[in-house]
Amino acid sequence: MLSFFSKYKFFGAVLLALSAVIIYLFYNALQPQKLLPVYQPSMVDPSLVDSTLHYKKKYHKIADFELVNQNGETITQDNYKDKIYVADFFFTTCPTICPIMTKNMTEIQDAILDDDDVMLLSHSVTPVIDSVPQLKKYALEKGVVDNKWNLVTGDKKQIYELARKSYLAVKTDGDGGPYDMIHTENFILVDKERRIRGFYDGTNRKEIDKLLEDLKTLKDSYTE
Repeated sequence: MLSFFSKYKFFGAVLLALSAVIIYLFYNALQPQKLLPVYQPSMVDPSLVDSTLHYKKKYHKIADFELVNQNGETITQDNYKDKIYVADFFFTTCPTICPIMTKNMTEIQDAILDDDDVMLLSHSVTPVIDSVPQLKKYALEKGVVDNKWNLVTGDKKQIYELARKSYLAVKTDGDGGPYDMIHTENFILVDKERRIRGFYDGTNRKEIDKLLEDLKTLKDSYTE
């Protein structure tokens, strides 16, 4: 009897290992796939949404835009075609939350540096002050990598409309007039179809970790 078991010991071990692999694969196949929500204006705090969009429940996307980056290049939605990206709103002379946000965005940049599917987009909310030379100076100081991260300036009304009506990101109801000023700590995760998939506090370390986790989940959804 002992010789019988000795003879088939290797076969039994292989069979046991194969069974374990099959059970593991079967278990994983039964797990529900994690999916990120597709945010619509009706799902967001009304104070962050333009009143004309409060009841919109589907088909919300980031609008077309035309702005100028730190290198004087025109940046439009075409630069982000088929890209996942993280967007925010800042200004270079901000002494409060913006330095923290920029530091955290730099960490995100480092995490996606070799990932061709992901980019960053930061909109200046004081475009008169944040000229191209000012943005370039800021980009060099903060370690911005040009092919990953655009800091954009341009028409103030367009930027403010994007913040309120596209990114659903700010509470101040200014329309970009001379004395209007919006300020938000929100980072917004946008998918390849220009839909919002997440909102994160850009000053909070744990929220940045969650953003990076959600980014991986979003990327995985395009490979299945």
